[in-house]
Formats: sequence, C-alpha cells, structure tokens
Amino acid sequence: MYKVISVNAGSSSLKYKVFEMPEEKVLCSGLADRIMHDDAIFRIKYDGKKFEKVLPIKDHAKAVELLLEALIEHGIVKDLNELKCVGHRVVQGGKYFSKSVDFNEDTEAKITKLIPLDPLHAPAHLVGYHAFKKALPDAKVIAVFDTAYHQTMEPEDYVFPIPYEMTEKYDCRRYGAHGTSHNYLADRAIKTIFGGKAEGTRIISCHIGSGASLCAIKDGKCVATSMGLTPLGGVMMGTRSGDLDPSVVDYLCNQTGKSVDEIYDILNKKSGLLGVSGISNDTRDVEKAAAEGNERAILTIKLYARRVADYIGQYFVRLGGADLIIFSAGVGENGPIYRETILKDVEEALNLKVDYKLNVEKNGQEAIISKPESKIKVAIIPTDEEIMIARDCYKAIEGTL
Repeated sequence: MYKVISVNAGSSSLKYKVFEMPEEKVLCSGLADRIMHDDAIFRIKYDGKKFEKVLPIKDHAKAVELLLEALIEHGIVKDLNELKCVGHRVVQGGKYFSKSVDFNEDTEAKITKLIPLDPLHAPAHLVGYHAFKKALPDAKVIAVFDTAYHQTMEPEDYVFPIPYEMTEKYDCRRYGAHGTSHNYLADRAIKTIFGGKAEGTRIISCHIGSGASLCAIKDGKCVATSMGLTPLGGVMMGTRSGDLDPSVVDYLCNQTGKSVDEIYDILNKKSGLLGVSGISNDTRDVEKAAAEGNERAILTIKLYARRVADYIGQYFVRLGGADLIIFSAGVGENGPIYRETILKDVEEALNLKVDYKLNVEKNGQEAIISKPESKIKVAIIPTDEEIMIARDCYKAIEGTL
C-alpha cells in the first residue's frame, strides 16, 4: 500500500486529495484558497469531518506547509515519508506530452516554454512543483497533463487553417483541455456500460462546468475536442466566450478603442454566461433569474445549450454515430435544466428518448437517464480527475508509468 497526493495548483489556490493505493481509498481532501491574501482559507476533510481556518497564506509554499502539517496533525500520516508520490495536474502540455511523465528538469523546462499558452495556470503549477519538491525531497513526482489525452487527434482535427509555417514555427494548433476528465469518463463508461470493451465504442463526453469542453471518443481514444489553442475556445462557458468569428476582436478594438489585450481579457473574463446574462457566471444564479422571467437569463440558457448541442451534432457526424452521450463536471452533473435544454435541442435529430423525470431524480449521481428504446444512451457520470492522477502515481511507484 502506498499513500500518494493528487495536487491541482491554481493561480491562487491549491486543491489536494490523498489516496491509499492501489485500493484507491480517499484518506482526505481539501483546499487552500485565496493564496497571497491575509484572509486565505485552508480546508481539510476526512472521515466525514471538516476543518477550516482563515489565516494569511503568503504563497504556495506556505499552503504546502499547511497541508503537510495538517496531514500529521489529523493523523492522515504519522510520518511524511509515508507519502510516496506527488502527482501534479498540469493544464498545458503542448505537443510534448502524450502521457504522464516524471516531473524533472526537462519537464519543468518544457512547461516553462509553454507559459505563453497558459499564463494563468503554468506558473502556479511550477510553484506548486517546487514547493512539494522542497518539502518532500524523497517522494516521486509526476506531471499529469490535461492535454495529453487529446494527442491522439489526427492533423485534420487539430491543425488550424492558417499559414502552415505558423503552425510549424509557433506550434499554433488545437490542444484541448480537460483531457484527464474525458479520459476518466471514457474509462468509466467502457467499464460500467460497455462491459470493459473499448473497441467499437463511440462516446460524446460533455465536461460542462465553469470551464467546459466536449470530446469525441472512438475506441476509448480522443478523435476531436472543442477547446482550441487555449481554454478560451469551444463552447460558451462561465466567463469565456468560446468560439466566435475572429473578426470580432478587430471590430471591437476599432469600435471601442480598446487594445487587443483588453478585448482578449473581456472574452476570457467578462463574456460567456456572465456577459450575456449580465447577472452571474454561475449557472444557478442564471437559472434562478430565468425562472423569475428575466429575458436575458432565458436567452443565456438557450444560447449555452445551443452551443453544446451544436458540438454534440458535430461529433455525432465525426464519430459516424454515437453509442453514448455523457454529462459531467459541475453543470453536467448538477444542472438538470441545462441537460434537458441541451438534450431537447438534439433529441429529434439523434432519435434520443430521454427520461426527463429521471434526469431530475438522478441529479449529481451516476446514472443512465435515457429510456431503453433510445438510439443513443445518455448518462450522468461524476468525473474524478484526482483518481486518474493517483493511478498514474501508483504506476510511477511501480515503475510502469
């Protein structure tokens, strides 16, 4: 038995989950939030108990220190040497990584080179890496890339129609995101719905949260995904616009007098659900306003659903049909009105038969919500990116990564 940590370092946060492997038993989970603030929050959960404290956390190194102290204090481990591997979630692996790897100097150098593609997350990943490396010098360390699962795409699915020398010189292409989640969802579906046989399966995976992406999966492998060069592309999200006419940037710069950087910031942070509704980037707030008759909130839900539905239709064609549509992540797992609106947009074309009562009753649970006569199964599957990281930690310890 080995104890391992799955780590997700954000720009101002550090999420973690400790597992006992290979049993995949969750020993604890938690979060350090509002790092670099005097009123930062540190949380730990284990055995059905929750502990939280508000205190200054000046940087990620301090957050790691608090985490490791908490593991000892709450008896999760007696000695830090029990922690045999730390697995770091890394958003952008570019063209370099098609699987999880040892987090070493070469890996660090390549992630550093990719910072322009992910200026928000990549520096935080590196800070988290160094903080854990210093605190746990004897533990193995691996990097698990969100983009790795999408490296099985064909060139015609990832190349942008720009001058090809730009594609080659600047590595400007589709990379996707949420690959660890899509990989988990495909594996889970193949195991529980298709009897463990990946060959011949056609899955459309919808990871829909504050950030959102879809993935077309054939024989257990990604063939297409909605996010592009960065997480700004694809479907409409909480604050991100998703796909739009590229001329929108030039037009808005000319009309508003704002710079390209300012418009880019608006497309990333002030668009999507927030921008259209004028209310919130939280789907629950938009849903509440729509129920009260707010027309922009109603439009926001319809637009959000239509963008997802369009990709489902596209991926149905790309896969030559589909056997399963999966809904997952914050909205996909817990937003029955959003699932229903999306599914009603595609049910006639795809000959779906959905039990919309079950769609509500099974909210947040793993369940098939389509009727037996449906041509395509529809399922809710809660995602678990952390367990995928923990599994690769175990492989690293065993020397089979």
